[in-house]
Amino acid sequence: MAEISKVCPSCGSTDLIYDTERGELVCNNCGLVIEENITDTGPEWRAFDSDQRNSRARTGAPMKYTRPNKGLVTEIDLYNKDIRGVRIPSKRQAQLYRMRKWHKRASIASSSERNYLIALPELNRVSSYLGLPENIRENAALLYRKCVQNNLIRGRPIETVVQAVIYAACRKAGMPRTLDEIANISGLPKKEIGRAYRAISHELGLKIPLTDPVSYVPRYVNALKLSGEAQEKAVELLHDAMKKGLVSGRSPTGVSAAAVYIAGALAGERRTQKEVADVAGVTEVTIRNRYRELKEQLNIDVNL
Repeated sequence: MAEISKVCPSCGSTDLIYDTERGELVCNNCGLVIEENITDTGPEWRAFDSDQRNSRARTGAPMKYTRPNKGLVTEIDLYNKDIRGVRIPSKRQAQLYRMRKWHKRASIASSSERNYLIALPELNRVSSYLGLPENIRENAALLYRKCVQNNLIRGRPIETVVQAVIYAACRKAGMPRTLDEIANISGLPKKEIGRAYRAISHELGLKIPLTDPVSYVPRYVNALKLSGEAQEKAVELLHDAMKKGLVSGRSPTGVSAAAVYIAGALAGERRTQKEVADVAGVTEVTIRNRYRELKEQLNIDVNL
């Protein structure tokens, strides 16, 4: 049963119920049958698990920007069997081979399609290493397609632009990844990725917010295997630091790492500066400097 937003003509109640078994719209207040013999627009079949639902559905997969043809492409398989599973004669196999070859050539006729064949698999590879969810991958792929349409790829390596759109999509979604992380995974220079990112954000007019140090805390806490109490204390420290202006002009990763370092000690789960530095991708010197600033300015009673 499902609720419908209409009004009962008898009592004026909006508490109406749609009875799917009988095809009736009933008022839950006075019991009046408002409509009957309603046509069921759902499927005529039932599914009890995901496998049955997928096999019985008559629609294709959803359109995805992370696929070169957005998933709207047909393929001639390599099984050399007809619809009944009978093997195709050898004379017909040669014809199928030619059809398969020309079908593949026709599907990647333009230069932009060839570009996507190189770029999108690389985007999926780096996104997998970074552990990015599907929505961020889709946003990054859509952003890359906009770059191709606006001729922003010309004069720049495809891989560099791919890493730049991943960096932009992560920041826009509030799940930032550092340029160092992306550079290490892709094997490209950090400066080149940063230069491509600045050019893309300027040309496309992207409104990307500043990186919030708090967004790094869950990742660092998880990697260091700290408790929820330590995470809460680190977030409180960062909020206090932002109120006093201790974050502006400083690397958000360094400030966030120092807050996690202090919070771990306050929660009785102390971690060494080297452990925190390795997780955050900063130096121990950076953590010491940020730690001293936070301790002095926020009057934190902790000795490390």
